[in-house]
Amino acid sequence: MHCPFCRFPDSRVTDSRTSDDGSSIRRRRQCPECGMRFSTTETASLTVVKRSGVVEPFSRQKIVNGVRKACQGRPVSESDLALLAQTVEETVRATGAAQIDANEIGLAILEPLRKLDEVAFMRFASVYQGWETLEDFEAAINVLRANHEAQMQQPQ
Repeated sequence: MHCPFCRFPDSRVTDSRTSDDGSSIRRRRQCPECGMRFSTTETASLTVVKRSGVVEPFSRQKIVNGVRKACQGRPVSESDLALLAQTVEETVRATGAAQIDANEIGLAILEPLRKLDEVAFMRFASVYQGWETLEDFEAAINVLRANHEAQMQQPQ
């Protein structure tokens, strides 16, 4: 790490702390040449491999934009969408992989979206999973009903 003051090509780490959400590390550094102190923030890069083979950086905003379309006309706020995108990013980063397939991100979206709004879930899943027949929708609705019944039978 170059010193931002004297451009010396090395520095010594004096303190390291993780951010509150655990997604980055803040390091306090000191230059052995000029003695000045400075801070750096380090984050692990995460890239997405799309179906076409194109590799691009992970973006929470792309998740929000994609899910927003499924949530049109539903009682879902922007903060709900931001929280969903954060949850998806945490799930994806927890795998420990530096590169992840776009398909895996879509799968990671499904469960938090189902919990957020079932109609939006059905819209997103129908496009994402390529449902083509009424039977596809019917099967998904039956799974949602079974989940509701299982939740109703659990003691609280």
